[in-house]
Formats: sequence, C-alpha cells, structure tokens
Amino acid sequence: MSHPSAMTIAGSDSGGGAGIQADLKTFCALGVYGTSAITAITAQNTRGVTAIEPVSSRTVSAQIAAVLDDIPPMAIKIGMLGSPDIVAAVAAAIEGYDGPVILDPVMVAKSGDALLSQEGEAALVELLLPRADVLTPNLPEAARLLGSAPAQDAAEVVRQGRALLDLGARAVVMKGGHAEGATCIDRLVTASGVITMEQTRCMTRNTHGTGCSLSSAIAAELAKGASVEAAVRRAQVWLHGAIRAADRLDIGSGHGPVHHFHEVWP
Repeated sequence: MSHPSAMTIAGSDSGGGAGIQADLKTFCALGVYGTSAITAITAQNTRGVTAIEPVSSRTVSAQIAAVLDDIPPMAIKIGMLGSPDIVAAVAAAIEGYDGPVILDPVMVAKSGDALLSQEGEAALVELLLPRADVLTPNLPEAARLLGSAPAQDAAEVVRQGRALLDLGARAVVMKGGHAEGATCIDRLVTASGVITMEQTRCMTRNTHGTGCSLSSAIAAELAKGASVEAAVRRAQVWLHGAIRAADRLDIGSGHGPVHHFHEVWP
C-alpha cells in the first residue's frame, strides 16, 4: 500500500508562513506526502501582501489533472483561489474525485488584504461548498459566506454552522480564533450534532497561516484514515502546539508563522 498522500490547491506565500508552503509543511510534519496545484503567486512577508498574480485557470486545471493521474491523493485541501474562473476550474477538475475534500474559504489575509472578490465568493458557495466534506471558516468568513454579521455568541456560531450545512457542506469547523476570551473554542458542526473543542488561547502575534495549517492538518489526518471527528481533534491539538511554540522561531517583524515542526525540531 502506498504512503498516505494529500494534495493542496492554494496560493503561494513567498514568506513561507501560509498557503502552499504552510500546507506542505503541515503534511510533512504529520507524516503525509504532499502534492500541490498553485492557484496564485503572492508577494508577501510577515507584514503584508504587496502583489498577487493569479495562475491561469488552464494551468491550475493541468496541475490538478497531472497529480490525480499519477499520485492520487487520499485527501484534497482547497485554500486560496482568487477568482471565479479558478473556482470553476477547480470544481471541474475534482468532479470525479471521490476522496475527502477540505475547503478553507480563504477570502482575507491576516494583514487584511482581500484575496477573493465578491463574484469569487458567490462561485465558491455555488460550486465548491457543496463538495466540501469539511468546511473550515473562521467567524468572519462564515458570516461572509452567509451574507450576515459575525456570530457574537455560542448559539449564533452553531446556527451559522448549521446554515452552512444547509448550503451543502457535510461538516463545518467553526473556528474560534477571532472570538474573545482566554479560551479558544472550535465547534465541529455536523448533521449528528455539535462537538466543542477547547484550547487555552496563546498570547502571541505569530499566528500567520493558522487557518491554512489547520485545514491541512485535517486533510493529513483524513488521508491517514481518521474519521472526521478524530481528524479535527488531532489537528486542533497539533495546531495549538504549533502556535504555542511559534515565538521560538522569531521569523520576521510582523505576524510570524506558527511552528509547523514543533513536534520534530529540538
């Protein structure tokens, strides 16, 4: 039996903290072989994004087809897409894929820079959200997908999670990193109910790439055969360790990356 592999379809982060780079680091850290299809090239560092150049939808489709033809992944993670054309191209390219798909609806960078237009968001909801086995929005992203205000309490978080299920996602991880309080609470919302997962909030500015890394960690665990609940639990614990160790890296002068190899490096 071949080694577990996972594919990431996302943008490139020249600073190495998010996007394709974070995804591949996460796969590697969790013992999974990583492949990729790059949707956009960004010029960015820990302080912000200075340029974005989309890859043509034809080339995005070709990358996905090449990987699926020879190195079929056991899970696919989808991140930054950048345009309606690329959303449509990705949806078409994975139409025949029967493994789990993890969709991280990347719309705004940590720096506040927009990464997907309103037309792209509409295409994401129509074409890819119904294909998601696991959807991983933070609270502002969930609100944008639903055209509503960000949830302000636990009941509203759950209500929005269920509304995203109604749009077609099979499971939704409502991430609590943007909420207030000493505890970070993620909620896994499925048709079977709601599972709450808590971690002590880490006081650090080095949180660049947390969303990319969590969704990739879920993909890695699913690629290894875990159930959705087990994959999300393991990914949350792993990411908390990566955030807790982030200050040891001391990378850049802005929002530095999490420590993807905190379980490996001394």
